Amino acid sequence: MTRARAVLVALVVLAAPTVRSQEAPAPAPAPSPSPAPSPSPSPDALPSVLARARHLIDSGSPAAALQVLAGAPAGEARVRVLIGVARYHANDPLRAIEELAAVVDTLPADSPEQREAIQVLGLSHYLAGHLPEAIALLERTRAFAGDSSELAYALGMGYIQTRQPDRARATWARAFQVPADSAAAHLVAAQMMVRAEMEEMAQAELTAALQKDPRLPHANLLLGQAALFRGRLDEAIALFHKELEVNPGNAMAYYRIGDAYTRQLQWDKAIGSLQRSVWLNPYFSGPFILMGKAYQAKGDRSAAEGMLRRAIGYDPNNKTAHYLLGQVLQQLGRTEDAKKEFEIAQRLQATTDR
Repeated sequence: MTRARAVLVALVVLAAPTVRSQEAPAPAPAPSPSPAPSPSPSPDALPSVLARARHLIDSGSPAAALQVLAGAPAGEARVRVLIGVARYHANDPLRAIEELAAVVDTLPADSPEQREAIQVLGLSHYLAGHLPEAIALLERTRAFAGDSSELAYALGMGYIQTRQPDRARATWARAFQVPADSAAAHLVAAQMMVRAEMEEMAQAELTAALQKDPRLPHANLLLGQAALFRGRLDEAIALFHKELEVNPGNAMAYYRIGDAYTRQLQWDKAIGSLQRSVWLNPYFSGPFILMGKAYQAKGDRSAAEGMLRRAIGYDPNNKTAHYLLGQVLQQLGRTEDAKKEFEIAQRLQATTDR
């Protein structure tokens, strides 16, 4: 793996939590402590010090690399680049920015050192929530990193978070290798916007996608999910049925229809849709949980217990399934078994709240 690729892979891992807008960035992580100074190396020894620090960074030990670099000449640009890279990998983006911004423009143009500094400075700005600065630097990175999927992710999410849907769509179109003006480009951009919790932006993309291709799979599913989450249940059900017209084997569409009917307390219709979802995908706990709830509401506690136990079999850490099973067992008079399920649910809830 090249150094450029390794740095960009780190972005996708570290930058998963997104900020909603540039006015409200995520708080920067607490800075790592400054390492204790080491004896200053002689000029002849500096290359070996840099090589040792590089090895430690590449091995996942940025704190140890900072220890090695602590005694190196502070004014040496190569030292500051490596300190910045180590700070970034130590999840200390603000101090990485401080180091790299001071030297990035003093490095030889288009040198490996400057390319790395530009990349890591852009990634550090991204993690610090400085999206315009991050985008500008990552766009420069594209010139020498090519159309890598990691770079596309960083830029695509940055464009979404700064509300630049056209640039976001073009970036995702390149990443997914579809024409930028196609229905597919609108669809993949919308999916990533949903991931970034930019629902209104996503809805506009989905509407445009369906205008270009009314039978595009997955588009009505995403629109239906948005309607369901907003409580527009009849609209959601209609959209899910539209999805099934073009994609009849979509287990998630049947699951969402069952979810909507459950919210409407239409238990028999819910069970029918949820059963079809299970036939298509028997390894997802969601339909079993909702069927357990529906059978419980209908008074069929034995069936409810069976559904909820199957849900737990696929998802042992699902607190909702354990809690509902506790309720069912309590209604069946199995007090001790119910108590155990409630305790598991409470423990899982406490873990989630940490």
